Amino acid sequence: MSTSKEDAIKEKVLNVAKKNPKGISDKDITAAIPEISPAELVAVINSLLQQGCIDIYNQGGSLIYKLKAQASKQAVKGADNEEKVVYNLIEEAGNKGIWIRDIRIRSNLANTQLTKVLKSLESKKVIKAVKCVNASKKKVYMLYNLEPDRSISGGAWYQDQDFESEFVDILNRQCLRFLQQRADKIKNNPRGPIVGRTQSYATAAEVQKYITDLGISNVKLEVEDVITILNTLVYDGKAESSVYPDGSKVYRAIEPLLPAPGLVQVPCGICPLIHKCRSTGLVTPQDCVYMNEWLDV
Repeated sequence: MSTSKEDAIKEKVLNVAKKNPKGISDKDITAAIPEISPAELVAVINSLLQQGCIDIYNQGGSLIYKLKAQASKQAVKGADNEEKVVYNLIEEAGNKGIWIRDIRIRSNLANTQLTKVLKSLESKKVIKAVKCVNASKKKVYMLYNLEPDRSISGGAWYQDQDFESEFVDILNRQCLRFLQQRADKIKNNPRGPIVGRTQSYATAAEVQKYITDLGISNVKLEVEDVITILNTLVYDGKAESSVYPDGSKVYRAIEPLLPAPGLVQVPCGICPLIHKCRSTGLVTPQDCVYMNEWLDV
């Protein structure tokens, strides 16, 4: 492959990566550049990796390529000093982002000038503005190719900053169903009740595999997402957890003694701010801004 052809393909691959900040696969590249051969694809990807333009990740057994932050810096090389200062502040913030107020204070730029700089960087697809689930009227800025931290996006439980209560409820029922099926299957274990009880426990990874195999989720659920759901079952008295000697946490279904309080029907059960809740007791809906936003009151 000639140098000029390789450079042209590299540019196309980078453009595809810029349009898909969450990452691209070999299939995505060949769909966007159908004329590329497998050998050319391997050569171009290896070259881009060596040049530090992209990063490679293993996601569910498939290789995913993401544009490196350094590649985005090319867009601000010829920019003025204000854009470079603002870019560097946003880069430092990582995937948790930075408020415009903090940018203004640290850059010492006037509102009008800062707004102009941010719009310029956004138009170049160097940075992006992301709404926070815990403060929907505010935005934070981060590099364009970064995936927002869960504290910003809300993780799998949010779609466009909207809490997916129905989705959470479905996952809650399916996780409980898996634990109940596991318990029923070995209820009359011939090796005795103690062995049967031990074998009725399931790890979060086993539950995650079950949910994934069902295909009920359009988003990729991580083990920690499933742990959050399993913990709501424990809070509801529908399951109990235990810790094995090796430190791994396991769960099993139990018969609830009282009607479930329904923590999943309000966001408290999976609220990303629950660790900040009052240690003296639950806050009231009037005190909780997060709940008020969810209830839209």
